[in-house]
Amino acid sequence: MESGTSSTRSRSKARRRALDILFEAEQREKTAAEVLQVRRDSTDQIIGEYTVQLVDGVAARQETIDEFLQTYAKGWTLERMPSVDRIILRVGAWELLYNDEVPDAVAVSEAVELAKTLSTDDSPQFVNGLLGRLQQLKPTLLA
Repeated sequence: MESGTSSTRSRSKARRRALDILFEAEQREKTAAEVLQVRRDSTDQIIGEYTVQLVDGVAARQETIDEFLQTYAKGWTLERMPSVDRIILRVGAWELLYNDEVPDAVAVSEAVELAKTLSTDDSPQFVNGLLGRLQQLKPTLLA
């Protein structure tokens, strides 16, 4: 097995774990750091470095990410989006805009895959469209 494939698979798992943590934090009205700490203290779940990087990255930039999502989600407010879609979009947007190690196309396609697995039939197209728009605007958003 190539290390690239193994690395890709472990990053996919990290995204799913980060999504679970961020989702739980939002549902329980706790910080992502609090949920992360509880998971570490009370489960045998191994929380990898990339999961922590995603959770911390989204938490640190959530206000800016939410502003971008709100601005470019045509006809949708963050509040109207299903929670899982909102979290998927935050993770995808963080990877797209703030993690140079992940190619833009991979950040978008991984978010779309999460939406296919975890959300409604309309979600993958919505996630793809919104993150695709952010990808196009990335140079101006980060200027």
